[in-house]
Amino acid sequence: MFDSRELSAPVAAVKDDHAPTAIVFDCERDFETLPPEQAEELGFAVDSLEPATYPPAWLPADAPTVLARYAGSDFTIGMPGDGSVVWTRQTDPPVVLVKPRVQGSPESFIDFLLAETFVELGLEVPEHFLGFFEERYPDLDRAVALDPNSTYQIAAALYDGWVGLQTRSVFATWHDDAPELAAAWQDAGDRLEDRVSGLPGAVARGETDFADATELACAAIKHAIELPAPFAALDTEAYLDHGPEYGVRWAEKTFDALAD
Repeated sequence: MFDSRELSAPVAAVKDDHAPTAIVFDCERDFETLPPEQAEELGFAVDSLEPATYPPAWLPADAPTVLARYAGSDFTIGMPGDGSVVWTRQTDPPVVLVKPRVQGSPESFIDFLLAETFVELGLEVPEHFLGFFEERYPDLDRAVALDPNSTYQIAAALYDGWVGLQTRSVFATWHDDAPELAAAWQDAGDRLEDRVSGLPGAVARGETDFADATELACAAIKHAIELPAPFAALDTEAYLDHGPEYGVRWAEKTFDALAD
């Protein structure tokens, strides 16, 4: 299921700086959530496993089944929306898993995804949005006037944006320290720019739903792309400083405005 992955020199340097003990594996099969019996196979490659659990009170009554399972006692790695590279600190040392769906992507982009993962590990941010919102997640659920799966998507996006506010300052240093990675970061941002600027019109015309728009806008934060309203309010020091409380308040104000 897991094969050790070799890293390019620029990525290995980022790993050494931000997550020197992490172990990187290629996975045989794609997954959203790795089945516990397969996740436990990592026990042979690490010193210890410590599955994360979360209080039931952090979950709204209508939480998606996959989120309720994640909050429980099963050893769970990966969740919907995590992308092609997944990391966990439920193992010692931390583990990074690369899904086979990255095959066919430019090597420079894969290198960026891996380098981004090591930077996130070095920040010691929560592994999932549930560890970010904590007891405020039911408040977010009440603020978002959409179905539970869309609320999940918006929560994951808001968490991604908050992390992006932190990682992009590191990415900006790559222009001097790792120009190959800086170019890949810049190129990925350039590809998003037109889509992001057109989000308000796409939502108004019904071409993009609000959860998808939030996901795209928050993904753009790490690329330092200018965001349109109402997402521009997330690209702020206030969001960085106040995190979940600010995210919930943004959702309340945004959905109140959409209802008018």
